[in-house]
Amino acid sequence: MIKKIVLTGSSGKAGRAVMQDLLKHDYQVTAVDLVHVPLSEKPWHTLRADLTDLGETLEVLMGADAVIHLANIPAPGLFPEGRTFEENTLMNYNVFSAAKDLKLKRVVWASSETTLGLPFDILPQYAPIDEAHFPYPESSYALSKVVAETMAEQFARWSGIPFVGLRLSNVLNESDYQNFPTYWENALLRKWNLWGYVDERDVALSCRLALHANLSGSNNYIIAAADTVMTRPSLDLMKEVFPTVTMKKSVGEFETLLAIDKARAELGYKPQYSWKDVLK
Repeated sequence: MIKKIVLTGSSGKAGRAVMQDLLKHDYQVTAVDLVHVPLSEKPWHTLRADLTDLGETLEVLMGADAVIHLANIPAPGLFPEGRTFEENTLMNYNVFSAAKDLKLKRVVWASSETTLGLPFDILPQYAPIDEAHFPYPESSYALSKVVAETMAEQFARWSGIPFVGLRLSNVLNESDYQNFPTYWENALLRKWNLWGYVDERDVALSCRLALHANLSGSNNYIIAAADTVMTRPSLDLMKEVFPTVTMKKSVGEFETLLAIDKARAELGYKPQYSWKDVLK
């Protein structure tokens, strides 16, 4: 049984939502982050640890059944390219290595939609984008995630531990949805990820499902909302912005162009939240 969870990156946007969801479902969770967030802003204690240090990583994972690893520099352009690649890669290696040495039962970790070719300055091969549209890293951030997926495959092979990589879309919450009307007149503003997003609460759902899905080896899944950020039909957006890109399958009127079919089939992932529930 998987009950004792270490959650890294617990102070981030996705991390807080995952923490709340795990506690709601009666998991025993150790929150880990390098960032200090006052207790007044969250109702749990955070253990501060530097995951670029293997010793600290081993210490915080000791006694856990599984780890949900969200800690990384969260996006390209926040730091120099070399630092982003180095720190993300080292953190991921340390967590994966510690999980193997401590014989954890499962590793769930945050990969990224950027591994698929974002920001699509080079045209996608087809749409909707699915897991086979990999790897096309266009930044050191995306490259760090591609390297991590390769590492996860080898650590899963060495250890027999199931590794689940979640290729998260742009993680947003209800307050972020207020910006959506500013995108609707210009399809180019959000073409960089095929107008995709995912609600933080659906990220939490995907993490919890990944803990218990019947899997072996290393598996990676696109995690996105069921719709796009736009009020225009998805096919119309593709015809305007990417007219030469082949549509791999038919899509619903406003259906996501970041295919979540694999996550639906293998994790039981069904997005529960949409911006349309907020901007009515």
